[in-house]
Amino acid sequence: MKVAVYGQNYTKEATQKAFEILLEVLLVSKVDTYIEASFLSQQNNKAKNSTLVKTFNSLDTSYDLLISIGGDGTILRAITYVRDLGIPIVGINTGRLGFLATIQTDEIAKALAQIFKGNYKISERSLLSVQTSPEHSDILDTNFALNEIAISRKNTTSMITVETHLNDEYLTSYWADGLILSTPTGSTGYSLSCGGPVITPDANNFALTPIAPHNLSARPLIIPDNTSVKLKITGREDQFLMSLDSRIVTLSNTTTVTVKKADFVIKMVELLDETFLDTLRKKLLWGEDRRN
Repeated sequence: MKVAVYGQNYTKEATQKAFEILLEVLLVSKVDTYIEASFLSQQNNKAKNSTLVKTFNSLDTSYDLLISIGGDGTILRAITYVRDLGIPIVGINTGRLGFLATIQTDEIAKALAQIFKGNYKISERSLLSVQTSPEHSDILDTNFALNEIAISRKNTTSMITVETHLNDEYLTSYWADGLILSTPTGSTGYSLSCGGPVITPDANNFALTPIAPHNLSARPLIIPDNTSVKLKITGREDQFLMSLDSRIVTLSNTTTVTVKKADFVIKMVELLDETFLDTLRKKLLWGEDRRN
């Protein structure tokens, strides 16, 4: 088995501990192990000097799994390596409870033992793809997002107007701080914080969620995932921001943004006893505990 490992050292101590446990499990299991080069350079000398560990800067179809160490945000970065290769992703969580990264550090050995035996299921997650007119060089290579595409104001406290068309039919012009188009996976992220609905991962829908709209009648809208969404922005400033998950670009107000369902999916590995609803219950309870 050939496995890629990716991580980010935002919570260095927790991430390093999880990495050390993971590396030991992989080497004992005699897995062909490749660590993302930048991530490996941040680890201790034992890992860096191991002759059993190799590095990667890009992936291909020869990999059987990618293991992400961190949180949901780390997985959003990891998909820029996986792209349309169909490599299943295993999420190890070193922070707060995540919807994508669900394996805790103390569960790594047990979980991987099951995964290596083939005792897991695959959850296929839809993505969004974006095109701009005129084209923007920063997103030509990575024009996709697993969570959401968001439009927002830049360098101003004034709201922007987002003229929105669905399948070339005019819907409305949102006067707001911005607009989020989220996948079912992203429905529990930024969209949820702005009052959007939770959508189960296997639903064939997207959600349009305005960000702090001025008009009180503006509400989140569920649309079929085969809908083409065209956005045109006007405002006091000449530019606006567009985010693809955690990647942000600045666009001119003369730019037209078109968002559609991507022609590939991301495959998330789930243990057999793991369900989205179970994770959702834990997440909601965790939130209640934080407030008390």
